[in-house]
Amino acid sequence: MTTTTTPTAGPAGGNFRHEALFYAGEADFVDRTGAFIQDSISADEPILVVVSAAKIDMLRSRVNGDADGVRFADMAEVGLNPARIIPAWREFVAEHASAGRRFRGIGEPIWAGRTPEELVECERHESLLNLAFDGAPAWWLVCPYDTESLEPSVIEEAHRNHPSLVESSGRRQSALYRDLAAVAKPFDLPLSEPPGPTEEIAFEPGQLVAVRRFVSRTAAAHGLRSERASDLVLAVNEVATNSLRYGGGRGVLRVWRSGSSMICEVRDEGRIDRALAGRERPSPFQEGGLGLWLVNQLCDLVQVRSFPAGSVVRLHMSTP
Repeated sequence: MTTTTTPTAGPAGGNFRHEALFYAGEADFVDRTGAFIQDSISADEPILVVVSAAKIDMLRSRVNGDADGVRFADMAEVGLNPARIIPAWREFVAEHASAGRRFRGIGEPIWAGRTPEELVECERHESLLNLAFDGAPAWWLVCPYDTESLEPSVIEEAHRNHPSLVESSGRRQSALYRDLAAVAKPFDLPLSEPPGPTEEIAFEPGQLVAVRRFVSRTAAAHGLRSERASDLVLAVNEVATNSLRYGGGRGVLRVWRSGSSMICEVRDEGRIDRALAGRERPSPFQEGGLGLWLVNQLCDLVQVRSFPAGSVVRLHMSTP
């Protein structure tokens, strides 16, 4: 007889609980996450479930319409750009933290169809969750991982990004878990080189108009639709403005095509030390610090790196 463990068995904690749930295939996913949802319904605890549209349908069937207090959202919409996921969870936490009762979440940002670039940023997101909700009101987030479709290296990274692991054999603490000090350090994972030729322009103060024109021209050449091109021009302008203000007063913009995406990369001599930069919703009264937030709302993927010689921001925009 095989016994499976769901995330419902652990003791209630006084802090943010962040668990990786390892499952094997769709049936196991539905069985175990469905049990977690059913347990939240029985305990009258609100829950937000952010998974694929197909899995939402499966889970709705699993709870047989008994979904009061259960909110579903499509991860393909919420987390197309993984940097948008933490703000969505923060909205959910802010909504329920003052009610005086526990609440939960299920979030699956990582699946086998993610591109290598998306996967890295999803893994970064998973590690930053621990920093974003350190000291926040207590709540319980379970992140499912499919051991049948994901590479072993992805499963190993999940061990590093989640303090608690839920496997078929039971629940245990992760021996590989990174502490918050490591997560908070500037992110310096190397970026791959462009797969083909690039176009490049250096810029200094007074040359933002030239930068915008350059992006607009290359976006049209790469087949980007006009509204998407306008968003990309605005996003690059924000990053280039940051380079002029905080990155040594100059920068270099490179543009290239990779698969179905147009990529714009801005390099400068600055440092990006805030691990959650671009993932915290600005205050209405805030002055400055809006650039990375805005580009994450505009672009399909944003990669931020900080190296000893300077920083790099890559903006991805699909060109369907």
